[in-house]
Amino acid sequence: MIKEVIVVEGRDDVTAVKRAVDAEIIAVGGFGINAKVINRIKEAQKRQGVIVLTDPDFAGDKIRRIISKRVPDIKHAYITQKEGTKDGDIGVENASPEAILKALSMAKFEIKEKREEFNIQDLVYFKLTGDNKSKERRDALGSELGIGYCNSNQFITRLNNYGITREEFINALKRIEI
Repeated sequence: MIKEVIVVEGRDDVTAVKRAVDAEIIAVGGFGINAKVINRIKEAQKRQGVIVLTDPDFAGDKIRRIISKRVPDIKHAYITQKEGTKDGDIGVENASPEAILKALSMAKFEIKEKREEFNIQDLVYFKLTGDNKSKERRDALGSELGIGYCNSNQFITRLNNYGITREEFINALKRIEI
């Protein structure tokens, strides 16, 4: 599994990257990068490191610059326009898994063991799933930990991929008190 969190533009890019590598991925939603997304990228950079992989076009370059200004010391991966073009459309979503892997390799990603510190039983025990306030708790806890809101399965994945410790988890739960 790639240690760094990969930042891409949209959902189709997430799908393309997941075909190439096992990694945590953040989609920024194009130019709609808001403070919440930037804070999640900052948290990812602090915990695991970040690699930005945007489309090889003007918009992708602008998004890359926005992120670079707000999040220091990130790594950059690039695909060529040729690698990212299909039927006149340019984007990471059009790149082959080999092209994506090559771009990430050039950014010098690190490999880490897949971590399984947290599981579904933890979420059930702490009422983060299966309770009428689970969604509210996950939202508050995700905000407190800097990993954002998501469904139960993705929450487990983020807890593990961001390297959240049991102690951090318990302390954050105490702070949200929902």
